[in-house]
Parts: sequence; structure tokens; C-alpha cells
Amino acid sequence: MAPMKRLALFTMLFAALFVPCLAAQAQATSANSGTARILLPDGTAKLMPPSVFFSGQVAPVQMRNTYGLQFGDNMLVLAGLVDSSGYSSGMQVKYQGYLLSEVPLTIEGQTLPAGAYGFGFVAPHSFLVMDLGGHDVLRVDFQMDPKLARPRPLMITPSGQPRSYRLVANRRYVTIRRK
Repeated sequence: MAPMKRLALFTMLFAALFVPCLAAQAQATSANSGTARILLPDGTAKLMPPSVFFSGQVAPVQMRNTYGLQFGDNMLVLAGLVDSSGYSSGMQVKYQGYLLSEVPLTIEGQTLPAGAYGFGFVAPHSFLVMDLGGHDVLRVDFQMDPKLARPRPLMITPSGQPRSYRLVANRRYVTIRRK
């Protein structure tokens, strides 16, 4: 066999055997890298339930104030404000939103397992996450962004750091990432 034909045959075999493996590995690495697509309220409408259970009651979700993250492997994080008017005034202060996560998260450096939670931005500077029974599971300091143009009641934005996002309520925010 001529040297050129052998080189061509070798190249074709290499491409047929190894390139698909490398592509699959790159795709898997990319899918789990933590990079996500931000889902706006219209993109979360089919994903977030219209009402959610928390601390013995059911509350409607404000669908216009629901955002999410969809990672490369299709795992989701959803957050939405709720109407907590049926709850006690003490609980209303703490329970402002609902967080659903299919993946573990870090929030301001603290780990939160995958699950369903209530959350709130509470005085003086705390972001509080509670389990479905209303028990505190995570408390971190939130940050303020006074320069944020047109803040919304709730949104998710890029943080400016790779694979890191902001969960924002008006001008208050915490930084979240996939663990």
C-alpha cells in the first residue's frame, strides 16, 4: 500500500474512532460546567407550578415574577414570588418566594441541596431559605446594587463572573451558582 493511501486510511480510522469520543466528552463537560441559559417569565410558564405548597398552605405563584436557569444538561433552577397573604404576618416577612432546584447550589458560598424551598430577603441584610415546613436552612447576607437600571420585583441576571448568576429582588441580590 502506498504511503499516501496508508496515511489517508489512518486519518479516516482516527476520525471515525476518536473524534466522536472527544466530541461526546466535550459535550458532557460543557453540559456539567454550570453554564446556564436564563429563563424569563414566558419561558418558565410551563415549568413553574401556578401554586405551591409551603408550611401547611398553598400559595399562588406570581408568574410574571418567575425566572429560571436551564443548564446544558437540561437541569433547572426556578424562582418565583408568591402571594403569601394567607400566612401570618411574621411568615409573610420571611416567605416572599419559592425556589425549585434540580441541582445543588451555592448561595453566597453556602451549599443548598437540590429541592423545594421558600425564601425571602429580610431585614436588615439577610437572604433566608426555608424548607417546606418553614424551618430556616440557610441564611446569608444579601448585597445591594444601587446602580441597577429598572429593577424588577424578581429576576435572575448574570453576575459578571463565569457560571455565576444573581437572584435579584428590586436592588437586593445574592449570587448563586451550580455546585
